[in-house]
Amino acid sequence: MTLFNRPKSLTELVTENLRDRIVSGEFDLGEQLSEARIAKDIEVSRTPVREAINRLEMEGLLTVEPQRGSFVFSLKSDELAKLCDARVCLETAALTHAIRERPEDLATALSACVDRMGAARKLGDDVEYLALDTVFHQSFFDYSDNRFLNDAYQTIALKMAALRNRLGKHPDHMAKSFREHIELVEAVKERDTQKALEILTAHIDRKEGSYWSDATEDS
Repeated sequence: MTLFNRPKSLTELVTENLRDRIVSGEFDLGEQLSEARIAKDIEVSRTPVREAINRLEMEGLLTVEPQRGSFVFSLKSDELAKLCDARVCLETAALTHAIRERPEDLATALSACVDRMGAARKLGDDVEYLALDTVFHQSFFDYSDNRFLNDAYQTIALKMAALRNRLGKHPDHMAKSFREHIELVEAVKERDTQKALEILTAHIDRKEGSYWSDATEDS
């Protein structure tokens, strides 16, 4: 079968541009986006911008309200709690599968990721560190040998990355997070599933403090 490399459409390019800007934290949570301003900024017509907004609404990164406009997603505290609960369920399941199915590959990948995270911290490169944080957690799914778990995770992965890039830069939070990543790697190397799950659950199921209040619109 002949495979064709189809060039990306303008709508796809605009969608990628907006998605990256939302996830990276360029826009605030709940911020209203202007189709006209975005179109002018990236020098396209409003049609691909409107189509991109529709796609990003389906991905959960934007909320479109009739007669009001398009807004970057925001979360009430109960919604964030449910998002964290879903993340705990998916990541603990994926980690359990990965340790069982491909423990050596998982340990190697996580260890390499933590080394790069450490290097980013030394350079004060928070953007790189937080991007690697996303890679670290995605590794559970990459080595779980369960594409259905990964498919389910992708429904919340972009929101989690967006929250991480906005709220994960606090020095105390980052230091604690990095220590927990190191501890998790050691537990995986030891193939101690129970210990790894305890560390992971404590790491991602934290529902208090400034990180929590800053993430919610009703704080």
